[in-house]
Formats: sequence, structure tokens, C-alpha cells
Amino acid sequence: MIGRLKGILVHKQPPWLVVDVNGVGYELEAPMSTFYDLPELGREVALFTHYAQKEDSVSLYGFLRENERRLFRDVQKVSGIGAKIALAVLSGVSVEDFARMVQTSDVTALTRIPGIGKKTAERMVVELRDRAADLGGGGGPLGSPGVPADPQSEATSALQQLGYKPAEAVRMVRDAAASGDDAATIIRKALKSALR
Repeated sequence: MIGRLKGILVHKQPPWLVVDVNGVGYELEAPMSTFYDLPELGREVALFTHYAQKEDSVSLYGFLRENERRLFRDVQKVSGIGAKIALAVLSGVSVEDFARMVQTSDVTALTRIPGIGKKTAERMVVELRDRAADLGGGGGPLGSPGVPADPQSEATSALQQLGYKPAEAVRMVRDAAASGDDAATIIRKALKSALR
């Protein structure tokens, strides 16, 4: 099992990133909470990882902080929840905010996270409440030069990966983007607006 990777960040396009470890490029899927704090391309990065194998695929997920990986794993223990929703949780709220929502049974706030309906939020509260106090515990980087992607297009694509419909993602980016914002800033602002 792969528990941690340390290498050079050579690609980052939400939700994917590639880390070169001694000439081997590991492709990982990561939540926006990790993307916000990644170093520049070409810089060294160390990531906690989660390795998942299914009948037809193998996936590797990366996290800058151990408590994010722990939350990712705990959320998937809730019946009916997989990696996609677990990543959406980490992309939409901090570990501490999620723990608070679960502890206070704030189903309404949980349903603002893409992919989480009322019944799923209620299951999360019931199944994670006992572990919520531990979730808040504590637990980046550069790349190769290339043509930078348009930050608004990159942000729109990332929001769609998180489960927002294309038209909704375009609207969120349009409302959140300001001149000079990079993709991570636009995404952060759009998600904060969506959670209000």
C-alpha cells in the first residue's frame, strides 16, 4: 500500500496532479483543500495518500494534511458514499467545519456540499457523530513550464468535477472571478458563495 509520496510536482489541473518520484510519475486525485496549498510546479511536495483498488480500476488520492486523509476515509465508511462525495466534502468545507456540522447535526449546511442530499447528510450525522470530535485534529511545491490555462476555464472545469452542472459552474465562476485571480482563488470564492 502507498501511504505517502515525496517528489517533484510536475502537473496540477484540478482534481488531478502528478508527482515525479525518482522518475516515476504518480497521478493522484486531490481535493481543492490540497490544491489551494500546493507549491509551484517544479517544487518538491510531500503528500499523504490513499490507495483504492476496485475490480476494474486502481486510484490514488493525495492530501497535504493527515486529518484530510482521515476525513476522506471516514466519510466513505458512511453507507452510500464513495470517493467522489468524500472529495467534494473536502473541496467544499474544512475538516474543522465538517466536524462542527456533524457534531451540531447541521443537515442544512451539509446539503450545500455538491452531491449530498438530505438523506445522505442525515446518515453522515448519525454514522460520524461519534468520530466527529477526532476529525478536527491536525494532521506544500512547483512544476514544469508550459502555457498557463485560463484561470476561469480551469475553475469551471474543477467545479464540474466536484459535481456542479456546467451552466451552474459557469455562473459560479462568473460571479466569483475578479481580475488577476488564479483558478484556486476563483474556486475558493465560488465554493464559499455556494455555501452561504
